[in-house]
Amino acid sequence: MRKEDEKLVPRQRGAAQGAGPGRTGETRTADDRTTDRIRPASRGRSGGRTRSAHRDHSTGERLRYWVDTTLTRGTAALCGWLALVCLALVVPVSTVLVWTDRHTPASLGSRIAAVWRNTGQTMRLGGEVGPPLRVALSVLLALIALVYVSTLVSLITTGLTDRLIALNRGHARILESGHTVVLGWSEQIPTVLSELVAARTDRRRRIIAVLADRDKPAMEEDLRASVGATGRTRILCRTGRPTDPAALARVSPAAADCVLVLPRDDPRDDAEVVKTLLSLSAAVGERGPVRVVAAVRDDRHLGAARLAAGPGATVLDMDDIAARLLVDCVRQPGLSLVHRELLDFAGHEFHTVREPALSGRTFDEAARACPVSTAVGIVHGDGTVALNPPRSTPLLADDTLLVIAEDEHATRLSATPVPYDPTALTHAPPGTPRRPERVLLLGWNRRAPLVATRLASRTPPGSSLDVVAEPRTDTLTGIRAVTEAVGGRMTVLHRPGDPTLSGTTDAPDPDRYDTVIVLGPDHRPGHADPDDRTLVTLLHLRAGRRAGGRHVPAVIEMTDDRNRLIAPPLPGADFVVSGRLIGLLMTQISRNPHLTAVFEELLAPDGNTLQLRPAAHYVRTGRTTSFATVAASAARQGACAIGYRSTTAPDHGLRVNPPKAHVRHWHPDDQVVVIAPG
Repeated sequence: MRKEDEKLVPRQRGAAQGAGPGRTGETRTADDRTTDRIRPASRGRSGGRTRSAHRDHSTGERLRYWVDTTLTRGTAALCGWLALVCLALVVPVSTVLVWTDRHTPASLGSRIAAVWRNTGQTMRLGGEVGPPLRVALSVLLALIALVYVSTLVSLITTGLTDRLIALNRGHARILESGHTVVLGWSEQIPTVLSELVAARTDRRRRIIAVLADRDKPAMEEDLRASVGATGRTRILCRTGRPTDPAALARVSPAAADCVLVLPRDDPRDDAEVVKTLLSLSAAVGERGPVRVVAAVRDDRHLGAARLAAGPGATVLDMDDIAARLLVDCVRQPGLSLVHRELLDFAGHEFHTVREPALSGRTFDEAARACPVSTAVGIVHGDGTVALNPPRSTPLLADDTLLVIAEDEHATRLSATPVPYDPTALTHAPPGTPRRPERVLLLGWNRRAPLVATRLASRTPPGSSLDVVAEPRTDTLTGIRAVTEAVGGRMTVLHRPGDPTLSGTTDAPDPDRYDTVIVLGPDHRPGHADPDDRTLVTLLHLRAGRRAGGRHVPAVIEMTDDRNRLIAPPLPGADFVVSGRLIGLLMTQISRNPHLTAVFEELLAPDGNTLQLRPAAHYVRTGRTTSFATVAASAARQGACAIGYRSTTAPDHGLRVNPPKAHVRHWHPDDQVVVIAPG
């Protein structure tokens, strides 16, 4: 339609009674008029149609629409409009009161001042006396003031409530620097936060920011129950997906000292960890100074996670580390206690000490100068770590000493080394060939192939592994793959059965084995706790031990440390709570990045590892001598003695980093904890 025709349409409708759209001169019926009345005014017509539609709205509807629009503008707009409305009512009424007063001043300025004073005194309820009209006007002013004050208080309360609700949603940004950021929510969260709170690496107040896709009040309630009192450490929770850059900005990762990306409970969610690391790299930048520590459960995502995190980040493979810990405990029963002690901030752990007085001295001289801490290595200026170096290695000016101590401030140097007894020194007897070993594996999960493969590389040729597990497809596939991988070094035999049934557990006769390994099923959201089956298996295993009378060393993997406390007691059993140990390891590395290389070497099959050796290898047993004597004997044999384990003391008798002057009676069954070549 041409522009001139569009201008004529309204005119034609008004002139031609009943002329419909596009039907000039045609008579319209009542139905046509009704249809036009309800037809939207903006369907291809001119603005005149819209203006007529607006004229159809009543004044009350427009007023309600204006009020609704005003309410959506926030508390400030409401308070402003309320003040204007109140003044529009109070000032005219106050003016009437002043002008009708018989004692009103004669001048205009005095009357305006009286109106101002009367406006400011509207909180009086019926304070005026005189004619009824004055009293009524005074009460009216008081009621107006009452409505205004009550409404103002309500608006302020509502505004504060809305702000508190917004804060409880966890969307406010944290404006901190030098804090620690934890991304994600998994089984490691209580362990990580508890250890960060317990860390004594500094004396100042610390901030920990947690970002997870959970409600902020729910996170705070869970942390209060699991972490407890935090002292000078504040934990700030924020709600949002760590993979969302907008949500990630709420915890200010670019200004943080360290960022921990927790693994998800389901290994299928490792892709989300990779995406979180990509989002973090975009927020911080590839050359950002922030230390990043992350972990994945499935090694198939390890390469992608390390690429996403960048060259300066640390990404841990949970399954591989758990398998290493299990195999270490199989080879060295009781070693899990040492791992927990070194990883837990509540005890003695690794620290680095920079002391100018050590420059130019040998590692042996530096170790003997530490009376209450144990020197175990050197951190060179380029960041590399030499664990248990040769005793004659000199310390350069930019080197730091790696020690085991209660905290970083506990190490102090002594000018005179603690004396030792040379008459108590002994030497380890020459090694004897190891015989083939028999290992019983109860249960199967995704870490079982790693355990079996690493076990085959650590046991003598001719050893055997008997697997008792249900004949599921994934189990049979994994056993075939392990059999092909280990070749002729170790025999793998599958015994179909359910380890939670007593008949199945008793069939292999555990007394005929050197070690028993118990693995629970993989954790699956929505399924039963994997530790439930492990606890039932342990009950049957304990019953079989009582009947046989022989205590076979057992290594049990668990996912929840609380279940370890209720597990049936098995003498000499090692409990490896992989989730907790990974959380402890992530926390240690977040506080000291040099520890990545330290634990990588300690958990490797070769190089320097943690070992439990008989005390008779270092000192004469059956007599009393100091721990300095043990340390000196271990140093002569190329090892670092870091503690001991007493078989006669309660609570496993483990003590890490005793003072060099500590004197005790050494029993023939005592063990010395050393870091030595494997």
